[in-house]
Amino acid sequence: MNQPLMPMATAVWLVDNTALSFRQIAEFCGLHELEVQGIADEQVAANMVGQDPIANGQLTWEEIERCQADSSAHLQLTEDKVPAKTRSSGARYTPVSKRQDKPDAIAWLLRNHPELTDAQIGRLVGTTKPTIAAIRDRTHWNISNIKPVDPVILGLCKQIELDEAVRKAAVKMAKDAPEEEPPVDQEDAIGEPVSEEEASQSN
Repeated sequence: MNQPLMPMATAVWLVDNTALSFRQIAEFCGLHELEVQGIADEQVAANMVGQDPIANGQLTWEEIERCQADSSAHLQLTEDKVPAKTRSSGARYTPVSKRQDKPDAIAWLLRNHPELTDAQIGRLVGTTKPTIAAIRDRTHWNISNIKPVDPVILGLCKQIELDEAVRKAAVKMAKDAPEEEPPVDQEDAIGEPVSEEEASQSN
């Protein structure tokens, strides 16, 4: 985390409760120095309630006092003792600007990698099984406008993620494939060859 939670509200609190310079506050909160000056002049965020960064553990008074004593110093966020857990499962978040590209990506995956399961496609693109099924069955409401496009090109997943999903799907298919029976030896199928003498006796 490079800046505090609710940076504008934190800046309001720092302006009202400390003697930090506008530059120090702007740098810490990820704002422009003029925005901080606007807060001090009550031209920006005039009705916003300040957010105390000390109460939520993002700053200490000692750190504020250190920077108040040295205007060239930089405020440092307090590191969390318990780091936030990274999300390891569930649907991938997709920016709104890219969500319209999902059907094109799904169509490309269905056409080029039929070995992928719906769950794998869902994780790669960040979509749902009903949407995948609708595109596969061509019952999607916008099916006439869907054109297959590589999801990596669309920025919906990384090439390494796609390659890994394809690899796992191939391994699974190999495990699930029925074992082929060994070919029957031709001599075993027709029996021992018959000599000319045995053939003449049988006639």
